[in-house]
Amino acid sequence: MKVHNFSAGPCILPQEVFEKAAQAVLNLDNSGLSILEISHRSEAFLAIMDEARALVLELMELDTKEYEVLFLQGGASMEFLRVPYNLLAEHQTATYLDTGNWASLAIAEARAFGTVAIVGSSKNKNYNYIPKDYAIPEDATYFHCTSNNTIYGTQIHDFPETKVPVICDMSSDIFSRKLDFTTFDLIYAGAQKNTGPAGVTLVVVKKEILGKSGRNIPNILDYQKHIAAKSMYNTPPVFAIYTSLLNLQWLKNKGGILAIEALNKEKAALLYAEIDRNPLFKGTANNADRSLMNVTFVLNDAGQTEKFAEICEDKGISGIVGHRSVGGYRASLYNALPKESVQALVNAMQELEK
Repeated sequence: MKVHNFSAGPCILPQEVFEKAAQAVLNLDNSGLSILEISHRSEAFLAIMDEARALVLELMELDTKEYEVLFLQGGASMEFLRVPYNLLAEHQTATYLDTGNWASLAIAEARAFGTVAIVGSSKNKNYNYIPKDYAIPEDATYFHCTSNNTIYGTQIHDFPETKVPVICDMSSDIFSRKLDFTTFDLIYAGAQKNTGPAGVTLVVVKKEILGKSGRNIPNILDYQKHIAAKSMYNTPPVFAIYTSLLNLQWLKNKGGILAIEALNKEKAALLYAEIDRNPLFKGTANNADRSLMNVTFVLNDAGQTEKFAEICEDKGISGIVGHRSVGGYRASLYNALPKESVQALVNAMQELEK
């Protein structure tokens, strides 16, 4: 039976990526060595790293002279503190948009380095919408936002226009939709949502914003040190980067971000249409702010929970239970999830209705 994987992360990856990664574990490019045992200083891995970094900029259509790509460790949670450590002086103020759990954690870390001003928050309604009418002070050091909220199923569809450097946590929707990536000065993303396996974090940074905080930054936390070392200041997570490269290659061969966005919109439209039509279910996110990546919904009658679980299990539907803090259901529609899996979930919802 086919399993339809809606897990929020670590998430589904393309089948061909699994197959190529599995082969590389046994024998990387007929070298006689496993990807798990090659030196991170070897020519083979240096080529992998260079191609991965170049592909990120190519897919995002960013200037190689302005931006640097880093593959680091510690997850997005490490970037919550690495961003203010590198960008925020003690006497300065950073602005944050509070749209959910991950944004709140980023805010908490930033407060250890300087003043934080929250310019907008949707906490008053359990983060089921994206704040709209907020202003970013022109004297702020930077503006930080979270583009997509996996727990609450909301997504920023219109980013603010500002002269202040924009920092964005794109962990759960990076490479999923066409954006003008030049409007961002630093993007970070834990790979395990839409880029690759857990264990590596992608950072894309405009070089000109670095080196201005006046702080004495520990080497391991200094973006400039990692840039100088080409993401190899310490031993990088070789297998996670290699698998991310395979996923980037797959995305390029699919037609790039524009092509995958079209498919993602189809998948989301199919599921949201059923949620809105089926009287047994209700969406939890504000309609205008619904995420294309993480669809959150609940049963109107909790007494149907067990029956729905049985139907989903019978159809091979996995990973749709909502986050423990909000309950209900969450279907993650990441790039590699085929449309047929979304149809299988819709069929399960219709079977419960019957």
